[in-house]
Amino acid sequence: MTYEFLQHYWWFLIALLGALLVFLMFVQGANSMIFQLGKTDVERRMLVNSTGRKWEFTFTTLVTFGGAFFASFPLFYSTSFGSAYWVWVIILFSFIIQAVSYEFQNKAGNLLGVKTFQTCLIINGIVGPLLLGGAVATFFTGSNFIVEKANIVNEMQPVISHWANASRGLDVLLNPWVVVFGIAVVFLARVLGILYINNNVADEAIRSRVRPQLLVNTVLFLVFFLAFLLKTLLGEGYAVNAEGTIVMEPMKYLNNLLDMWYLAIVLLVGVLLVLFGIVRTLMQKDYIKGIWPTGIGVVLVVIVLFLIAGYNNTAYYPSTADLQSSLTIKNSCSSEFTLTAMFYASLIAPFVLAYIFYAWRSIDSKKIDRKEIEDDDHAY
Repeated sequence: MTYEFLQHYWWFLIALLGALLVFLMFVQGANSMIFQLGKTDVERRMLVNSTGRKWEFTFTTLVTFGGAFFASFPLFYSTSFGSAYWVWVIILFSFIIQAVSYEFQNKAGNLLGVKTFQTCLIINGIVGPLLLGGAVATFFTGSNFIVEKANIVNEMQPVISHWANASRGLDVLLNPWVVVFGIAVVFLARVLGILYINNNVADEAIRSRVRPQLLVNTVLFLVFFLAFLLKTLLGEGYAVNAEGTIVMEPMKYLNNLLDMWYLAIVLLVGVLLVLFGIVRTLMQKDYIKGIWPTGIGVVLVVIVLFLIAGYNNTAYYPSTADLQSSLTIKNSCSSEFTLTAMFYASLIAPFVLAYIFYAWRSIDSKKIDRKEIEDDDHAY
């Protein structure tokens, strides 16, 4: 195993975790539509209990994603999670109110009312995907930071990366393309959430509202996502030349797809799976398994987006304040010893995935229906 192999291996794992996180945001997407899909208190409780059995998967994946980034690419962690901390603080706060809302909305002594906590779930369902999508968009649009590695020997201020202004990351939301991609992720999460509810909740009234909502949210997702994708593929990208200098290259990300043609094939397969799950659900009333082809397709597409952002001599976290401060998988990774040790630790991942698969099937052994909600005293 060479150092270069380990760098690429860990960037692939980061891409996989990021893709799984995007898929698991069906929890946020479904929560953002509590009042569109559920018109009565019982229907809304069915929706909340459906997502409430899965929200830990999303939160755990988010934490694992951050931990893996910290261990394998610590300079990115210190730059984004440390310097641009307001974005991540807001994301984490939205997940905290999500957890609190599940536990307390129907508890005795709830003085705020059920709808208050359901509104908090909606806030998490919109803010979480919006800001996470915006954070991923900066892999292509760039962020306003400066890296000065020489500061590591400065006893007074040994900080090697810092934001170039006082906004602490909130300024990325002033970039319209960051917002466009963030909105695209919001609607993608809603599409996944609709498909998940259609599969997991056995209620005809709720399922009767699935197809109209699915159509609207799919159209809006495609509008925003395709706009960002075309702008990214046809615009300039951040390349690393033979001397290790960061330079602007026309259509860099499209060139990455052409150079790594196998990723283009994976992207195409992913897009077709996404469309298959959505279109079949729209066309076939009794088809309830659309979440699986669409979910797999989303994972494949997001993996490709991460890989073209970091592979093929590309700066995956560009700096708009100082081009040469841009981060690559070579200049921001951990030591070879650390990456090697973590490589062997990562070999237990298939066993973890097998356990998640087993737990998921056990939780979903019975679809949620009205009777279960009315008879279960421990339901959310």
